[in-house]
Amino acid sequence: MTIEPRLLADAINPEKVITLRFQARAGTDSDFTLKLDLQLPGEGISAVFGASGSGKTTLLRCVAGLAPVLSGSIVVNNETWHDTGVSLPAHQRPVGYVFQEASLFEHLSTAANLDFAEKRAKRFGGRVASPIDRNQIVELMGIGRLLQRRPAQLSGGERQRVAIARALLINPRLLLMDEPLAALDAGHKQEILPYLEKLHREIQIPVLYVTHSVDEVSRLADQLLVLQEGEVLVSGPVGPVLSGLRLGDEAGAVLEGRLQARDEQWKLALFRFAGGELWVRDRGQPLQSDTRVRVLARDVSLSLQPAQQSSILNSLPAMVESIEEGDEAMALVRLRLGDSVLIARVSRRSVAELGLELGMAVYAQVKSVAILR
Repeated sequence: MTIEPRLLADAINPEKVITLRFQARAGTDSDFTLKLDLQLPGEGISAVFGASGSGKTTLLRCVAGLAPVLSGSIVVNNETWHDTGVSLPAHQRPVGYVFQEASLFEHLSTAANLDFAEKRAKRFGGRVASPIDRNQIVELMGIGRLLQRRPAQLSGGERQRVAIARALLINPRLLLMDEPLAALDAGHKQEILPYLEKLHREIQIPVLYVTHSVDEVSRLADQLLVLQEGEVLVSGPVGPVLSGLRLGDEAGAVLEGRLQARDEQWKLALFRFAGGELWVRDRGQPLQSDTRVRVLARDVSLSLQPAQQSSILNSLPAMVESIEEGDEAMALVRLRLGDSVLIARVSRRSVAELGLELGMAVYAQVKSVAILR
Protein backbone atom coordinates (compact mmCIF):
# COMPACT_ATOMS: atom_id res chain seq x y z
CA MET A 1 0.00 0.00 0.00
CA THR A 2 1.78 3.12 -1.22
CA ILE A 3 0.64 6.72 -1.33
CA GLU A 4 2.09 10.11 -0.53
CA PRO A 5 1.07 11.16 3.01
CA ARG A 6 -1.50 13.93 2.85
CA LEU A 7 -4.98 15.05 3.80
CA LEU A 8 -7.32 15.31 0.84
CA ALA A 9 -9.49 18.40 0.74
CA ASP A 10 -13.06 17.77 1.75
CA ALA A 11 -15.97 19.99 2.68
CA ILE A 12 -16.60 18.91 6.28
CA ASN A 13 -19.65 20.41 7.95
CA PRO A 14 -18.14 22.71 10.65
CA GLU A 15 -21.10 21.95 12.93
CA LYS A 16 -20.40 18.21 12.82
CA VAL A 17 -16.73 17.43 13.28
CA ILE A 18 -14.75 14.73 15.08
CA THR A 19 -11.39 16.20 16.06
CA LEU A 20 -8.63 13.71 16.92
CA ARG A 21 -5.42 15.42 17.99
CA PHE A 22 -3.63 13.16 20.41
CA GLN A 23 -0.79 10.74 21.08
CA ALA A 24 -1.22 7.36 22.72
CA ARG A 25 0.56 4.07 23.25
CA ALA A 26 -0.88 0.69 22.35
CA GLY A 27 0.03 -0.62 25.83
CA THR A 28 2.09 0.26 28.88
CA ASP A 29 4.98 -1.93 27.72
CA SER A 30 4.71 -1.01 24.04
CA ASP A 31 7.07 1.19 22.03
CA PHE A 32 4.28 1.82 19.50
CA THR A 33 2.90 5.36 19.53
CA LEU A 34 -0.23 6.50 17.74
CA LYS A 35 0.00 10.12 16.58
CA LEU A 36 -3.11 11.77 15.17
CA ASP A 37 -3.86 15.33 14.10
CA LEU A 38 -6.93 15.43 11.91
CA GLN A 39 -10.63 16.11 11.63
CA LEU A 40 -13.24 13.66 10.38
CA PRO A 41 -16.87 14.35 9.49
CA GLY A 42 -19.16 14.06 12.50
CA GLU A 43 -21.70 12.27 10.31
CA GLY A 44 -21.73 9.26 7.98
CA ILE A 45 -19.23 6.39 8.08
CA SER A 46 -15.49 7.05 8.35
CA ALA A 47 -13.53 3.87 7.66
CA VAL A 48 -10.20 3.37 9.41
CA PHE A 49 -7.95 1.26 7.19
CA GLY A 50 -4.39 -0.01 7.35
CA ALA A 51 -2.14 -3.01 7.89
CA SER A 52 -2.19 -4.99 11.13
CA GLY A 53 -0.38 -3.07 13.83
CA SER A 54 -0.98 0.35 12.25
CA GLY A 55 -3.01 1.61 15.22
CA LYS A 56 -6.62 1.14 14.12
CA THR A 57 -7.93 -0.56 17.25
CA THR A 58 -5.83 1.71 19.48
CA LEU A 59 -7.59 4.69 17.89
CA LEU A 60 -11.02 3.28 18.75
CA ARG A 61 -10.00 2.35 22.29
CA CYS A 62 -8.69 5.86 22.93
CA VAL A 63 -11.88 7.45 21.65
CA ALA A 64 -13.93 5.10 23.83
CA GLY A 65 -11.83 5.86 26.91
CA LEU A 66 -10.57 2.28 27.14
CA ALA A 67 -6.93 3.21 26.51
CA PRO A 68 -5.01 6.15 28.02
CA VAL A 69 -4.11 9.20 25.94
CA LEU A 70 -0.63 10.62 26.55
CA SER A 71 -1.49 14.13 25.39
CA GLY A 72 -3.87 16.03 23.13
CA SER A 73 -7.61 16.23 22.68
CA ILE A 74 -10.65 14.29 21.48
CA VAL A 75 -13.72 16.36 20.57
CA VAL A 76 -16.87 14.79 19.10
CA ASN A 77 -19.38 17.21 17.57
CA ASN A 78 -18.47 20.05 19.94
CA GLU A 79 -18.36 17.80 23.01
CA THR A 80 -14.91 17.46 24.62
CA TRP A 81 -14.17 13.92 25.75
CA HIS A 82 -10.46 14.45 26.45
CA ASP A 83 -8.26 17.52 26.82
CA THR A 84 -5.95 19.14 29.34
CA GLY A 85 -7.61 18.69 32.71
CA VAL A 86 -10.61 16.87 31.21
CA SER A 87 -10.99 13.17 30.51
CA LEU A 88 -14.37 11.48 30.60
CA PRO A 89 -14.13 7.90 31.89
CA ALA A 90 -15.29 5.20 29.52
CA HIS A 91 -18.67 4.71 31.23
CA GLN A 92 -19.49 8.40 30.72
CA ARG A 93 -18.69 8.51 27.01
CA PRO A 94 -21.86 8.06 24.93
CA VAL A 95 -20.39 5.51 22.52
CA GLY A 96 -21.68 2.25 21.14
CA TYR A 97 -18.89 -0.28 20.59
CA VAL A 98 -19.19 -3.30 18.29
CA PHE A 99 -16.30 -5.76 18.46
CA GLN A 100 -15.14 -8.54 16.13
CA GLU A 101 -16.94 -11.03 18.34
CA ALA A 102 -20.51 -10.19 19.28
CA SER A 103 -19.74 -10.25 23.06
CA LEU A 104 -23.38 -10.75 24.03
CA PHE A 105 -24.43 -11.84 27.50
CA GLU A 106 -24.75 -15.58 26.95
CA HIS A 107 -27.19 -16.13 29.84
CA LEU A 108 -29.62 -13.51 28.50
CA SER A 109 -32.06 -13.63 25.60
CA THR A 110 -31.78 -11.19 22.71
CA ALA A 111 -34.54 -9.09 24.28
CA ALA A 112 -32.74 -9.02 27.63
CA ASN A 113 -29.49 -7.99 25.92
CA LEU A 114 -31.37 -5.07 24.40
CA ASP A 115 -32.90 -4.24 27.80
CA PHE A 116 -29.38 -3.90 29.20
CA ALA A 117 -28.49 -1.36 26.51
CA GLU A 118 -31.55 0.74 27.23
CA LYS A 119 -30.72 0.79 30.94
CA ARG A 120 -27.25 2.08 30.12
CA ALA A 121 -28.70 4.74 27.81
CA LYS A 122 -30.56 6.25 30.77
CA ARG A 123 -27.21 6.99 32.45
CA PHE A 124 -26.51 9.59 29.79
CA GLY A 125 -29.57 11.54 30.92
CA GLY A 126 -30.54 14.34 28.55
CA ARG A 127 -27.25 14.40 26.67
CA VAL A 128 -28.78 12.57 23.72
CA ALA A 129 -31.35 14.77 22.03
CA SER A 130 -33.32 12.15 20.12
CA PRO A 131 -33.53 8.67 21.69
CA ILE A 132 -33.57 5.79 19.21
CA ASP A 133 -36.80 3.84 19.01
CA ARG A 134 -36.33 0.20 19.98
CA ASN A 135 -38.89 -1.08 17.50
CA GLN A 136 -37.14 0.83 14.71
CA ILE A 137 -33.81 -0.77 15.56
CA VAL A 138 -35.31 -4.26 15.85
CA GLU A 139 -36.86 -3.84 12.40
CA LEU A 140 -33.77 -2.19 10.92
CA MET A 141 -31.50 -5.07 11.99
CA GLY A 142 -34.08 -7.77 11.20
CA ILE A 143 -34.00 -9.41 14.63
CA GLY A 144 -37.71 -9.45 15.54
CA ARG A 145 -37.94 -13.25 15.33
CA LEU A 146 -34.77 -13.64 17.44
CA LEU A 147 -35.90 -11.78 20.56
CA GLN A 148 -36.56 -14.87 22.71
CA ARG A 149 -33.42 -16.74 21.64
CA ARG A 150 -30.17 -16.82 23.58
CA PRO A 151 -26.84 -16.16 21.82
CA ALA A 152 -26.00 -19.88 21.59
CA GLN A 153 -29.09 -20.31 19.40
CA LEU A 154 -28.02 -17.63 16.91
CA SER A 155 -25.84 -17.84 13.81
CA GLY A 156 -22.71 -15.69 13.59
CA GLY A 157 -24.46 -13.11 11.43
CA GLU A 158 -27.48 -13.03 13.73
CA ARG A 159 -25.30 -12.56 16.81
CA GLN A 160 -23.53 -9.62 15.21
CA ARG A 161 -26.82 -7.99 14.17
CA VAL A 162 -28.00 -8.25 17.77
CA ALA A 163 -24.69 -6.76 18.94
CA ILE A 164 -25.14 -3.81 16.57
CA ALA A 165 -28.73 -3.30 17.76
CA ARG A 166 -27.54 -3.35 21.37
CA ALA A 167 -24.85 -0.77 20.61
CA LEU A 168 -27.41 1.50 18.93
CA LEU A 169 -29.87 1.29 21.84
CA ILE A 170 -27.25 2.80 24.13
CA ASN A 171 -28.20 6.01 22.28
CA PRO A 172 -24.59 6.77 21.34
CA ARG A 173 -23.25 10.03 20.02
CA LEU A 174 -20.68 7.92 18.16
CA LEU A 175 -20.69 4.29 17.02
CA LEU A 176 -17.34 2.46 17.04
CA MET A 177 -17.08 -0.73 14.97
CA ASP A 178 -13.88 -2.77 15.21
CA GLU A 179 -13.84 -5.16 12.25
CA PRO A 180 -17.42 -6.28 12.92
CA LEU A 181 -17.39 -8.76 10.03
CA ALA A 182 -13.91 -10.22 10.54
CA ALA A 183 -15.11 -13.27 12.50
CA LEU A 184 -17.79 -14.16 9.92
CA ASP A 185 -17.48 -16.44 6.91
CA ALA A 186 -18.13 -15.09 3.43
CA GLY A 187 -21.80 -16.08 3.47
CA HIS A 188 -22.56 -14.36 6.76
CA LYS A 189 -20.64 -11.26 5.66
CA GLN A 190 -22.86 -10.95 2.62
CA GLU A 191 -25.88 -11.48 4.88
CA ILE A 192 -25.00 -8.61 7.21
CA LEU A 193 -23.65 -6.02 4.73
CA PRO A 194 -27.16 -4.97 3.57
CA TYR A 195 -28.08 -4.28 7.20
CA LEU A 196 -25.01 -2.06 7.58
CA GLU A 197 -26.03 -0.21 4.42
CA LYS A 198 -29.52 0.34 5.90
CA LEU A 199 -27.89 1.58 9.09
CA HIS A 200 -25.91 4.08 7.03
CA ARG A 201 -29.05 5.36 5.30
CA GLU A 202 -31.47 5.48 8.20
CA ILE A 203 -29.58 6.21 11.44
CA GLN A 204 -27.97 9.64 11.81
CA ILE A 205 -25.10 8.55 14.07
CA PRO A 206 -21.48 8.99 12.99
CA VAL A 207 -19.51 5.75 12.72
CA LEU A 208 -15.79 4.99 12.99
CA TYR A 209 -15.46 1.65 11.18
CA VAL A 210 -12.20 -0.30 11.41
CA THR A 211 -11.65 -2.85 8.67
CA HIS A 212 -9.05 -4.68 6.57
CA SER A 213 -11.58 -5.18 3.77
CA VAL A 214 -11.45 -3.02 0.65
CA ASP A 215 -14.90 -4.33 -0.27
CA GLU A 216 -16.38 -3.09 3.04
CA VAL A 217 -14.68 0.29 2.59
CA SER A 218 -15.99 0.61 -0.96
CA ARG A 219 -19.55 -0.29 -0.05
CA LEU A 220 -19.99 1.48 3.27
CA ALA A 221 -17.59 4.36 3.80
CA ASP A 222 -18.03 8.05 3.06
CA GLN A 223 -14.61 9.02 4.41
CA LEU A 224 -11.43 6.96 4.53
CA LEU A 225 -8.58 7.32 7.01
CA VAL A 226 -5.49 5.25 6.26
CA LEU A 227 -3.00 4.59 9.06
CA GLN A 228 0.56 3.41 8.67
CA GLU A 229 2.79 2.66 11.65
CA GLY A 230 0.73 4.83 13.95
CA GLU A 231 0.48 7.91 11.74
CA VAL A 232 -2.01 9.24 9.21
CA LEU A 233 -0.98 8.27 5.71
CA VAL A 234 -3.98 9.87 4.01
CA SER A 235 -7.49 10.98 4.90
CA GLY A 236 -10.31 12.15 2.67
CA PRO A 237 -13.40 11.11 0.68
CA VAL A 238 -13.40 7.40 -0.02
CA GLY A 239 -13.21 7.65 -3.84
CA PRO A 240 -10.08 9.79 -4.19
CA VAL A 241 -8.28 7.99 -1.34
CA LEU A 242 -8.97 4.47 -2.64
CA SER A 243 -7.89 5.38 -6.17
CA GLY A 244 -4.52 6.48 -4.79
CA LEU A 245 -3.74 3.27 -2.88
CA ARG A 246 -1.76 0.42 -4.34
CA LEU A 247 -3.83 -2.60 -3.45
CA GLY A 248 -2.66 -5.27 -5.88
CA ASP A 249 -5.60 -7.06 -7.50
CA GLU A 250 -8.01 -4.92 -5.47
CA ALA A 251 -6.72 -1.62 -6.88
CA GLY A 252 -9.46 0.40 -8.51
CA ALA A 253 -11.77 3.39 -8.29
CA VAL A 254 -15.10 4.17 -6.64
CA LEU A 255 -17.49 6.39 -8.60
CA GLU A 256 -20.55 8.24 -7.29
CA GLY A 257 -23.41 9.08 -9.63
CA ARG A 258 -27.01 8.38 -10.59
CA LEU A 259 -28.94 5.97 -12.76
CA GLN A 260 -30.36 7.93 -15.68
CA ALA A 261 -32.03 5.38 -17.96
CA ARG A 262 -32.52 1.69 -18.45
CA ASP A 263 -32.50 -0.71 -21.36
CA GLU A 264 -35.33 -3.12 -20.60
CA GLN A 265 -34.44 -5.48 -23.43
CA TRP A 266 -30.88 -6.14 -22.27
CA LYS A 267 -31.41 -5.60 -18.53
CA LEU A 268 -28.95 -2.71 -18.36
CA ALA A 269 -29.04 0.67 -16.63
CA LEU A 270 -27.15 3.84 -17.57
CA PHE A 271 -24.99 5.15 -14.72
CA ARG A 272 -23.91 8.79 -15.10
CA PHE A 273 -21.07 10.24 -13.04
CA ALA A 274 -18.88 13.35 -13.07
CA GLY A 275 -16.79 12.30 -16.03
CA GLY A 276 -18.92 10.09 -18.22
CA GLU A 277 -21.47 7.30 -18.45
CA LEU A 278 -21.33 3.55 -17.95
CA TRP A 279 -23.81 0.82 -18.81
CA VAL A 280 -24.19 -1.40 -15.77
CA ARG A 281 -26.29 -4.43 -14.90
CA ASP A 282 -29.83 -3.37 -14.00
CA ARG A 283 -30.57 -4.29 -10.38
CA GLY A 284 -33.97 -2.64 -10.37
CA GLN A 285 -32.94 0.51 -8.52
CA PRO A 286 -35.13 3.56 -9.18
CA LEU A 287 -33.95 5.99 -11.84
CA GLN A 288 -32.32 9.15 -10.48
CA SER A 289 -31.27 7.21 -7.37
CA ASP A 290 -27.83 7.94 -5.93
CA THR A 291 -25.59 5.04 -6.85
CA ARG A 292 -22.02 4.00 -6.13
CA VAL A 293 -20.00 1.68 -8.36
CA ARG A 294 -16.52 0.23 -8.23
CA VAL A 295 -14.29 -0.36 -11.24
CA LEU A 296 -11.24 -2.55 -10.61
CA ALA A 297 -8.01 -1.60 -12.36
CA ARG A 298 -7.72 -5.09 -13.81
CA ASP A 299 -11.05 -4.54 -15.59
CA VAL A 300 -9.87 -1.44 -17.46
CA SER A 301 -7.92 -1.67 -20.71
CA LEU A 302 -6.62 1.20 -22.84
CA SER A 303 -6.92 2.08 -26.50
CA LEU A 304 -5.92 5.00 -28.68
CA GLN A 305 -9.17 4.73 -30.64
CA PRO A 306 -12.83 4.33 -29.62
CA ALA A 307 -13.90 0.69 -29.42
CA GLN A 308 -15.65 -0.58 -32.57
CA GLN A 309 -17.38 -3.93 -33.04
CA SER A 310 -16.28 -4.94 -29.56
CA SER A 311 -17.96 -6.89 -26.77
CA ILE A 312 -16.91 -4.11 -24.40
CA LEU A 313 -19.89 -1.78 -23.98
CA ASN A 314 -18.12 1.02 -22.13
CA SER A 315 -15.39 3.04 -23.82
CA LEU A 316 -14.70 6.45 -22.24
CA PRO A 317 -12.40 9.28 -23.36
CA ALA A 318 -9.79 9.98 -20.69
CA MET A 319 -6.43 11.62 -20.10
CA VAL A 320 -3.35 9.91 -18.68
CA GLU A 321 -2.62 11.56 -15.33
CA SER A 322 0.17 9.32 -14.08
CA ILE A 323 1.96 6.06 -14.82
CA GLU A 324 3.37 3.99 -11.97
CA GLU A 325 5.17 0.67 -12.00
CA GLY A 326 2.98 -1.99 -10.42
CA ASP A 327 5.58 -4.76 -10.62
CA GLU A 328 8.21 -5.91 -13.09
CA ALA A 329 5.58 -6.72 -15.73
CA MET A 330 2.61 -4.45 -14.98
CA ALA A 331 1.91 -0.73 -14.61
CA LEU A 332 -0.89 1.26 -13.00
CA VAL A 333 -2.16 4.08 -15.22
CA ARG A 334 -4.20 6.77 -13.48
CA LEU A 335 -6.80 8.28 -15.80
CA ARG A 336 -8.60 11.60 -15.46
CA LEU A 337 -12.23 11.78 -16.65
CA GLY A 338 -13.53 15.23 -15.77
CA ASP A 339 -13.80 15.31 -11.99
CA SER A 340 -13.39 11.55 -11.69
CA VAL A 341 -10.53 9.06 -11.79
CA LEU A 342 -10.15 5.52 -13.12
CA ILE A 343 -7.17 3.21 -12.73
CA ALA A 344 -6.03 0.83 -15.47
CA ARG A 345 -3.70 -2.10 -14.78
CA VAL A 346 -1.90 -2.84 -18.02
CA SER A 347 1.36 -4.50 -19.00
CA ARG A 348 4.48 -2.37 -19.19
CA ARG A 349 4.82 -3.66 -22.75
CA SER A 350 1.43 -2.12 -23.58
CA VAL A 351 2.54 1.18 -22.07
CA ALA A 352 5.53 1.16 -24.40
CA GLU A 353 3.68 -0.01 -27.52
CA LEU A 354 0.91 2.56 -27.07
CA GLY A 355 3.49 5.25 -26.35
CA LEU A 356 1.61 6.32 -23.22
CA GLU A 357 2.77 9.53 -21.58
CA LEU A 358 1.37 12.11 -19.19
CA GLY A 359 -1.40 14.28 -20.64
CA MET A 360 -2.08 11.87 -23.48
CA ALA A 361 -5.68 11.30 -24.66
CA VAL A 362 -6.78 7.66 -24.55
CA TYR A 363 -9.95 5.59 -24.31
CA ALA A 364 -10.65 3.60 -21.16
CA GLN A 365 -12.40 0.34 -22.02
CA VAL A 366 -14.28 -0.84 -18.95
CA LYS A 367 -14.96 -4.58 -19.02
CA SER A 368 -16.81 -4.91 -15.72
CA VAL A 369 -18.54 -2.64 -13.20
CA ALA A 370 -19.67 -3.64 -9.70
CA ILE A 371 -22.67 -1.78 -8.30
CA LEU A 372 -22.04 -1.25 -4.58
CA ARG A 373 -25.24 0.54 -3.57
